[in-house]
Amino acid sequence: MDLLFSQRTIKIRMWKRIKTWIHKVLPRVTKFEENKLVYRTSQVHLASIMKLKLEEEGIHVILINKMDSSYNNFGQIELFVNQKDVIRAKYIIEKDYE
Repeated sequence: MDLLFSQRTIKIRMWKRIKTWIHKVLPRVTKFEENKLVYRTSQVHLASIMKLKLEEEGIHVILINKMDSSYNNFGQIELFVNQKDVIRAKYIIEKDYE
């Protein structure tokens, strides 16, 4: 019984050390977490147009295609911009194109 208990405590301590090491090595916040979703659609051409509109205004855009590759009926295309550009990006998306 004591041997089983000691092995278990050794494993718990080992995992705690590994966990603390991982937290030291890996960043808690990634660069992508600085971006926010501003537009979502299931139509590829609309996503491309919105991306071009935003890039034309000098806003860096990340386009993520989450559509199913077999059937284009499922999923969405999402546009992300940096947190500091969210309000400007939403304004550009919502205004009529000139």
